[in-house]
Amino acid sequence: MSGRARARLAAAAAVALLVAAPFALKPYGIYLLSLWAVSTIAAIGLNLTLGYAGQVSLAQASFVGIGAYAAALLTTQGWPLWSAFLVALALCFVIGWVLGYPALRVQHHYLAFVTLSFSTLVFLVLRNEEWLTKGVYGISGIPRPTVLGWSTQGPIDFYFFCLGVLALTSAAAWWLVRSPWGRAFTALRENPVRASSLGVDTRRYTLMAFALGSALGGVSGVLYAPLVQFIEPTAFALNLSFSLLLMVIVGGAGRFFGPFLGAAVAVLLPEALRFSEGLYLILYAAFVMALMAFCPSGLLGLGERWRAPAAQPREPGAAR
Repeated sequence: MSGRARARLAAAAAVALLVAAPFALKPYGIYLLSLWAVSTIAAIGLNLTLGYAGQVSLAQASFVGIGAYAAALLTTQGWPLWSAFLVALALCFVIGWVLGYPALRVQHHYLAFVTLSFSTLVFLVLRNEEWLTKGVYGISGIPRPTVLGWSTQGPIDFYFFCLGVLALTSAAAWWLVRSPWGRAFTALRENPVRASSLGVDTRRYTLMAFALGSALGGVSGVLYAPLVQFIEPTAFALNLSFSLLLMVIVGGAGRFFGPFLGAAVAVLLPEALRFSEGLYLILYAAFVMALMAFCPSGLLGLGERWRAPAAQPREPGAAR
Protein backbone atom coordinates (compact mmCIF):
# COMPACT_ATOMS: atom_id res chain seq x y z
CA MET A 1 0.00 0.00 0.00
CA SER A 2 1.39 3.38 -0.99
CA GLY A 3 1.99 6.18 1.49
CA ARG A 4 -0.84 8.25 0.03
CA ALA A 5 -3.28 5.34 0.35
CA ARG A 6 -2.25 4.80 3.96
CA ALA A 7 -2.76 8.50 4.68
CA ARG A 8 -6.25 8.42 3.17
CA LEU A 9 -7.13 5.30 5.15
CA ALA A 10 -5.89 6.91 8.37
CA ALA A 11 -7.87 10.09 7.64
CA ALA A 12 -11.06 8.08 6.99
CA ALA A 13 -10.55 6.14 10.24
CA ALA A 14 -10.03 9.39 12.17
CA VAL A 15 -13.22 10.91 10.74
CA ALA A 16 -15.19 7.78 11.60
CA LEU A 17 -13.81 7.88 15.14
CA LEU A 18 -14.70 11.57 15.57
CA VAL A 19 -18.26 10.90 14.41
CA ALA A 20 -18.78 7.82 16.58
CA ALA A 21 -16.87 8.87 19.71
CA PRO A 22 -19.42 11.25 21.32
CA PHE A 23 -22.10 8.52 21.49
CA ALA A 24 -19.86 6.53 23.85
CA LEU A 25 -18.87 9.46 26.09
CA LYS A 26 -20.38 11.32 28.99
CA PRO A 27 -21.08 15.09 28.71
CA TYR A 28 -17.63 16.03 30.01
CA GLY A 29 -15.96 13.83 27.41
CA ILE A 30 -18.08 15.43 24.69
CA TYR A 31 -17.08 18.85 26.02
CA LEU A 32 -13.40 17.90 25.70
CA LEU A 33 -13.91 16.78 22.11
CA SER A 34 -15.68 20.07 21.35
CA LEU A 35 -12.83 21.98 22.99
CA TRP A 36 -10.38 20.00 20.84
CA ALA A 37 -12.27 21.03 17.68
CA VAL A 38 -12.37 24.69 18.75
CA SER A 39 -8.69 24.70 19.71
CA THR A 40 -7.71 23.02 16.45
CA ILE A 41 -9.25 25.88 14.44
CA ALA A 42 -7.17 28.44 16.36
CA ALA A 43 -4.06 26.25 15.96
CA ILE A 44 -4.65 25.97 12.19
CA GLY A 45 -4.62 29.76 12.04
CA LEU A 46 -1.39 29.96 14.02
CA ASN A 47 0.12 27.24 11.82
CA LEU A 48 -0.54 29.42 8.76
CA THR A 49 1.25 32.34 10.42
CA LEU A 50 4.08 30.47 12.11
CA GLY A 51 4.40 27.07 10.44
CA TYR A 52 3.96 28.08 6.81
CA ALA A 53 4.92 31.77 6.74
CA GLY A 54 7.53 31.59 9.52
CA GLN A 55 6.21 34.63 11.45
CA VAL A 56 6.39 34.20 15.23
CA SER A 57 3.17 35.25 16.99
CA LEU A 58 2.19 35.16 20.66
CA ALA A 59 -1.05 37.02 20.03
CA GLN A 60 -3.34 34.21 18.86
CA ALA A 61 -5.15 34.08 22.21
CA SER A 62 -6.08 37.73 21.76
CA PHE A 63 -7.89 36.97 18.52
CA VAL A 64 -9.67 34.04 20.14
CA GLY A 65 -10.76 36.49 22.84
CA ILE A 66 -11.93 39.07 20.29
CA GLY A 67 -14.03 36.42 18.56
CA ALA A 68 -15.43 35.13 21.84
CA TYR A 69 -16.45 38.59 23.05
CA ALA A 70 -17.96 39.40 19.66
CA ALA A 71 -20.11 36.27 19.94
CA ALA A 72 -21.02 36.93 23.57
CA LEU A 73 -21.96 40.60 23.07
CA LEU A 74 -24.01 39.96 19.94
CA THR A 75 -25.81 36.71 20.79
CA THR A 76 -26.81 37.85 24.29
CA GLN A 77 -28.52 40.79 22.57
CA GLY A 78 -30.48 38.52 20.26
CA TRP A 79 -28.21 38.58 17.20
CA PRO A 80 -27.68 35.25 15.38
CA LEU A 81 -24.33 33.51 15.67
CA TRP A 82 -23.57 33.90 11.96
CA SER A 83 -23.42 37.67 12.49
CA ALA A 84 -20.76 37.09 15.16
CA PHE A 85 -18.77 35.02 12.66
CA LEU A 86 -18.85 37.87 10.15
CA VAL A 87 -17.90 40.50 12.74
CA ALA A 88 -15.10 38.37 14.21
CA LEU A 89 -13.69 37.46 10.78
CA ALA A 90 -13.66 41.07 9.60
CA LEU A 91 -12.35 42.53 12.87
CA CYS A 92 -9.61 39.94 13.40
CA PHE A 93 -8.56 40.08 9.74
CA VAL A 94 -8.11 43.86 9.87
CA ILE A 95 -6.35 43.84 13.25
CA GLY A 96 -4.14 40.94 12.15
CA TRP A 97 -3.21 42.84 8.99
CA VAL A 98 -2.19 45.87 11.06
CA LEU A 99 -0.29 43.65 13.51
CA GLY A 100 1.64 42.24 10.58
CA TYR A 101 3.34 45.57 9.86
CA PRO A 102 5.95 45.13 12.62
CA ALA A 103 6.88 41.83 10.94
CA LEU A 104 8.04 43.85 7.95
CA ARG A 105 10.76 45.41 10.11
CA VAL A 106 11.58 42.91 12.87
CA GLN A 107 11.83 39.12 12.99
CA HIS A 108 12.17 36.17 15.36
CA HIS A 109 12.25 37.03 19.09
CA TYR A 110 11.81 40.75 18.40
CA LEU A 111 8.54 40.00 16.61
CA ALA A 112 7.54 37.70 19.48
CA PHE A 113 7.91 40.63 21.88
CA VAL A 114 5.77 42.84 19.64
CA THR A 115 2.95 40.29 19.53
CA LEU A 116 3.37 39.67 23.26
CA SER A 117 2.82 43.37 23.89
CA PHE A 118 -0.31 43.31 21.73
CA SER A 119 -1.61 40.30 23.65
CA THR A 120 -1.09 42.14 26.93
CA LEU A 121 -2.87 45.21 25.56
CA VAL A 122 -5.93 43.21 24.51
CA PHE A 123 -6.05 41.46 27.90
CA LEU A 124 -5.99 44.82 29.70
CA VAL A 125 -8.79 46.14 27.51
CA LEU A 126 -10.93 43.07 28.18
CA ARG A 127 -10.31 43.34 31.91
CA ASN A 128 -10.62 47.09 32.43
CA GLU A 129 -13.25 48.29 29.94
CA GLU A 130 -16.22 47.11 31.98
CA TRP A 131 -18.69 49.24 30.01
CA LEU A 132 -18.10 46.91 27.06
CA THR A 133 -16.77 43.59 28.37
CA LYS A 134 -18.07 43.62 32.00
CA GLY A 135 -14.45 43.20 33.09
CA VAL A 136 -13.63 40.50 35.61
CA TYR A 137 -17.33 39.75 36.11
CA GLY A 138 -17.47 38.24 32.64
CA ILE A 139 -20.43 37.57 30.38
CA SER A 140 -22.74 34.64 31.15
CA GLY A 141 -25.80 33.11 29.57
CA ILE A 142 -24.29 32.90 26.09
CA PRO A 143 -26.80 30.94 23.98
CA ARG A 144 -26.00 28.14 21.59
CA PRO A 145 -27.29 28.64 18.05
CA THR A 146 -30.18 27.11 16.15
CA VAL A 147 -29.10 26.32 12.58
CA LEU A 148 -31.89 25.82 10.01
CA GLY A 149 -34.21 24.59 12.73
CA TRP A 150 -31.55 22.37 14.32
CA SER A 151 -30.96 23.27 17.96
CA THR A 152 -27.37 22.79 19.14
CA GLN A 153 -28.25 23.19 22.81
CA GLY A 154 -27.31 19.60 23.66
CA PRO A 155 -23.65 18.58 24.08
CA ILE A 156 -23.65 16.17 21.13
CA ASP A 157 -25.45 18.61 18.85
CA PHE A 158 -23.03 21.41 19.60
CA TYR A 159 -20.08 19.06 19.17
CA PHE A 160 -21.22 18.20 15.66
CA PHE A 161 -21.72 21.91 14.95
CA CYS A 162 -18.10 22.56 16.02
CA LEU A 163 -16.96 19.57 13.97
CA GLY A 164 -18.76 20.93 10.91
CA VAL A 165 -17.10 24.34 11.27
CA LEU A 166 -13.74 22.59 11.72
CA ALA A 167 -14.35 20.60 8.52
CA LEU A 168 -15.12 23.78 6.55
CA THR A 169 -12.09 25.55 8.03
CA SER A 170 -9.85 22.57 7.25
CA ALA A 171 -11.07 22.43 3.65
CA ALA A 172 -10.35 26.14 3.20
CA ALA A 173 -6.90 25.79 4.80
CA TRP A 174 -6.14 22.71 2.63
CA TRP A 175 -6.95 24.69 -0.50
CA LEU A 176 -4.94 27.69 0.72
CA VAL A 177 -1.69 25.86 1.49
CA ARG A 178 -1.78 24.18 -1.93
CA SER A 179 -2.56 27.39 -3.77
CA PRO A 180 0.03 29.91 -4.99
CA TRP A 181 -0.53 31.75 -1.69
CA GLY A 182 0.54 28.70 0.28
CA ARG A 183 3.65 28.26 -1.84
CA ALA A 184 4.45 31.94 -1.36
CA PHE A 185 4.07 31.52 2.43
CA THR A 186 6.52 28.61 2.36
CA ALA A 187 9.01 30.57 0.25
CA LEU A 188 8.70 33.45 2.71
CA ARG A 189 9.51 31.11 5.60
CA GLU A 190 12.47 29.41 3.93
CA ASN A 191 14.28 32.46 2.56
CA PRO A 192 12.63 35.90 2.30
CA VAL A 193 15.48 37.36 0.23
CA ARG A 194 15.34 34.57 -2.32
CA ALA A 195 11.53 34.75 -2.40
CA SER A 196 11.72 38.47 -3.11
CA SER A 197 14.28 37.91 -5.88
CA LEU A 198 11.86 35.44 -7.50
CA GLY A 199 9.12 38.04 -7.62
CA VAL A 200 7.19 37.15 -4.44
CA ASP A 201 5.67 40.25 -2.84
CA THR A 202 7.03 39.48 0.64
CA ARG A 203 5.36 42.54 2.17
CA ARG A 204 1.91 41.53 0.99
CA TYR A 205 2.24 37.86 1.94
CA THR A 206 3.61 38.67 5.40
CA LEU A 207 0.57 40.82 6.12
CA MET A 208 -1.74 38.20 4.63
CA ALA A 209 -0.24 35.45 6.80
CA PHE A 210 -0.98 37.44 9.95
CA ALA A 211 -4.46 38.45 8.77
CA LEU A 212 -5.63 34.97 7.78
CA GLY A 213 -4.19 33.32 10.88
CA SER A 214 -5.81 35.95 13.09
CA ALA A 215 -9.17 35.54 11.35
CA LEU A 216 -9.18 31.81 12.13
CA GLY A 217 -8.42 32.68 15.75
CA GLY A 218 -11.58 34.80 15.71
CA VAL A 219 -13.62 31.91 14.29
CA SER A 220 -12.35 29.71 17.12
CA GLY A 221 -13.40 32.33 19.67
CA VAL A 222 -16.93 32.57 18.23
CA LEU A 223 -17.32 28.83 18.89
CA TYR A 224 -15.63 28.95 22.29
CA ALA A 225 -18.11 31.43 23.77
CA PRO A 226 -21.27 29.29 23.33
CA LEU A 227 -19.30 26.15 24.19
CA VAL A 228 -18.48 27.34 27.72
CA GLN A 229 -21.42 29.82 27.91
CA PHE A 230 -19.41 32.10 30.20
CA ILE A 231 -16.31 34.10 29.31
CA GLU A 232 -13.98 36.35 31.27
CA PRO A 233 -10.60 37.93 30.40
CA THR A 234 -8.35 35.38 32.15
CA ALA A 235 -9.35 32.70 29.64
CA PHE A 236 -7.59 34.69 26.89
CA ALA A 237 -4.41 35.59 28.74
CA LEU A 238 -0.90 34.68 27.62
CA ASN A 239 -1.29 31.09 28.84
CA LEU A 240 -3.67 30.38 25.97
CA SER A 241 -1.20 31.77 23.43
CA PHE A 242 1.50 29.49 24.81
CA SER A 243 -0.90 26.55 24.70
CA LEU A 244 -1.75 27.22 21.04
CA LEU A 245 1.94 27.60 20.23
CA LEU A 246 2.53 24.25 21.93
CA MET A 247 -0.17 22.64 19.78
CA VAL A 248 1.47 23.81 16.56
CA ILE A 249 5.02 22.84 17.55
CA VAL A 250 4.17 19.49 19.17
CA GLY A 251 2.00 18.43 16.25
CA GLY A 252 4.50 19.62 13.66
CA ALA A 253 4.79 23.23 12.51
CA GLY A 254 4.33 23.67 8.77
CA ARG A 255 2.51 20.33 8.44
CA PHE A 256 -1.19 20.42 7.65
CA PHE A 257 -2.28 17.83 10.20
CA GLY A 258 0.08 19.11 12.89
CA PRO A 259 -2.55 21.30 14.65
CA PHE A 260 -5.01 18.38 14.81
CA LEU A 261 -2.52 16.13 16.55
CA GLY A 262 -1.04 18.93 18.68
CA ALA A 263 -4.48 20.00 19.92
CA ALA A 264 -5.23 16.39 20.86
CA VAL A 265 -2.02 16.28 22.91
CA ALA A 266 -2.69 19.62 24.63
CA VAL A 267 -6.40 19.09 25.32
CA LEU A 268 -6.89 15.34 25.66
CA LEU A 269 -3.57 13.96 26.95
CA PRO A 270 -3.69 15.76 30.36
CA GLU A 271 -7.15 14.27 30.93
CA ALA A 272 -5.93 10.80 29.92
CA LEU A 273 -3.12 11.10 32.50
CA ARG A 274 -5.42 11.99 35.40
CA PHE A 275 -5.21 8.39 36.64
CA SER A 276 -1.86 9.42 38.11
CA GLU A 277 -3.69 11.98 40.30
CA GLY A 278 -1.26 14.76 41.30
CA LEU A 279 1.44 13.58 38.89
CA TYR A 280 -0.47 14.05 35.64
CA LEU A 281 0.89 17.55 34.92
CA ILE A 282 4.45 16.37 35.64
CA LEU A 283 4.02 13.42 33.24
CA TYR A 284 2.52 15.72 30.59
CA ALA A 285 5.38 18.22 30.93
CA ALA A 286 7.97 15.44 30.80
CA PHE A 287 6.43 14.08 27.59
CA VAL A 288 6.50 17.48 25.89
CA MET A 289 10.08 18.16 27.03
CA ALA A 290 11.29 14.77 25.78
CA LEU A 291 9.54 15.25 22.44
CA MET A 292 11.04 18.69 21.90
CA ALA A 293 14.50 17.49 22.93
CA PHE A 294 14.60 14.45 20.64
CA CYS A 295 12.28 15.53 17.83
CA PRO A 296 11.91 19.32 17.44
CA SER A 297 9.87 18.78 14.26
CA GLY A 298 6.97 17.42 16.31
CA LEU A 299 5.01 14.19 16.28
CA LEU A 300 4.44 14.20 12.52
CA GLY A 301 8.14 14.86 12.01
CA LEU A 302 8.88 11.89 14.26
CA GLY A 303 6.57 9.73 12.15
CA GLU A 304 8.30 10.84 8.97
CA ARG A 305 11.67 9.99 10.51
CA TRP A 306 10.50 6.47 11.36
CA ARG A 307 9.09 5.91 7.86
CA ALA A 308 12.18 7.24 6.09
CA PRO A 309 14.42 4.12 6.51
CA ALA A 310 11.63 1.85 5.28
CA ALA A 311 11.06 4.05 2.23
CA GLN A 312 14.71 4.02 1.14
CA PRO A 313 15.32 1.70 -1.84
CA ARG A 314 17.61 -1.26 -1.32
CA GLU A 315 20.95 -1.26 -3.06
CA PRO A 316 21.46 -3.83 -5.84
CA GLY A 317 22.71 -7.08 -4.41
CA ALA A 318 21.71 -6.20 -0.86
CA ALA A 319 20.69 -9.08 1.36
CA ARG A 320 16.96 -9.71 1.54
